Amino acid sequence: MRVDTSNRQVFKIAAPIWLALIIPQINHMTNVAFLGRLGQFEMAANGIAGLYYLVMYMISHGLNNGMQILIARRAGETNYPGIGRLFGSGIWLGLVFAFLAIGVTAVLAPIIFASSLHDPQIQEAALSFIRIRMWGLPFLMMMGLANSFYIGTTNTRILAVTSVFMEFTNIGMDYALIFGKLGFPAMGLNGAAYASIIAECTGFVTAFAMLFILKYHKQFHLFQYLRPQFAAIRSTLTVAAPLIVQYLFAVGSWLVFFIFIEHLGQRPLAISNMMRSLFGILSVFIWALGSTANTMVSNLIGQGREFEVTGIIRKIAGYSLACVSVVCLVVNLFPHQLLAIYTPDATLIQEALPSVRMLTASILTTAVSSVVFSGVTGTGNTKVNLLIEFTAVILYLVYCEVVIEQWQKPLHWAWGSEFIYWITVLVLAAWYLKSGKWKGKQL
Repeated sequence: MRVDTSNRQVFKIAAPIWLALIIPQINHMTNVAFLGRLGQFEMAANGIAGLYYLVMYMISHGLNNGMQILIARRAGETNYPGIGRLFGSGIWLGLVFAFLAIGVTAVLAPIIFASSLHDPQIQEAALSFIRIRMWGLPFLMMMGLANSFYIGTTNTRILAVTSVFMEFTNIGMDYALIFGKLGFPAMGLNGAAYASIIAECTGFVTAFAMLFILKYHKQFHLFQYLRPQFAAIRSTLTVAAPLIVQYLFAVGSWLVFFIFIEHLGQRPLAISNMMRSLFGILSVFIWALGSTANTMVSNLIGQGREFEVTGIIRKIAGYSLACVSVVCLVVNLFPHQLLAIYTPDATLIQEALPSVRMLTASILTTAVSSVVFSGVTGTGNTKVNLLIEFTAVILYLVYCEVVIEQWQKPLHWAWGSEFIYWITVLVLAAWYLKSGKWKGKQL
């Protein structure tokens, strides 16, 4: 389980993660496309509700990313019982955080939507959606825990298996429940919520079943420490808590961004939901290589090879930029055909084109920034990640307030906020790595 810095090692880790990420993005594209056939109202409401759920999911993502860092460090040390202790504590923490998020959503979501959204119809539809959707959080938390184990131990090929089962279920149930096919009632937007819960349950069952099928539960002592291991819980929270806050800041700022867009009307909000899906498709290489950088950095430090960290980050960032450049070129050559997947409305497609150009330009910066930022995460000093995130989000929100809310600029100017965010992240993350202050940190 000790990684090297070869190109083969990079792609051995990254390729299955990429496959596991592209499938959910295709699913989200299908989801938006189905809702786009119902109308721009459904797409607009789904954009707000989906982002709120994503904020809640970031609790899971932060917790499990912290687990991934620690598991990768133990893997570099070949400490198998240590991995088992972390996994056992992750089960406890995941369930506690999941039900905490459900409680917070039940209380706060009506208040947040009522106080921030101008359109009462979108407010009602988004709230109805999220009240169903939130019950998928426990399944999502547990599936994320299993995926953190697979990535941290470099067994990333399993992610593809989980994603295939999960996403085929999601697409099939979306078709059945949104439109009322295969004997199911037509539920529209709420049908997408029920379909997602069924898919998350399928993903959880598949991810945990693979632990037993491949006998990882024995090799890594995964279920031998089901009593609360307070030392492991403390270590996990020390690393994960800043990441949870960081991700809540990051995606919370996107929710605020979409609330600003909602103030411009249903049509810009519908376009922005398409842009969000397109962003996900364009970013799969970035997130896969970022997760690879996170794991490899933590593993190399665990081996005592800190001197190789900056070199591997530069290499992975170069691959990320190259991959994204090719995809962005294709998108800019065929934007009409791509946007037609989401909606048959030709005027909506035409209005979306400037935002597509802005998004593809900004994502080239994201390709480098995200990998460098993931490298900082891999060092384990997650408080620095939080400080970088906080600074970037503040500048991002100032831009949104001025450009969208005050100046009422066209939609593509709003999407220019991505430049502000990712350039800030890149400058601060690169400075920290160059400073060497991360060396010698024990986890």
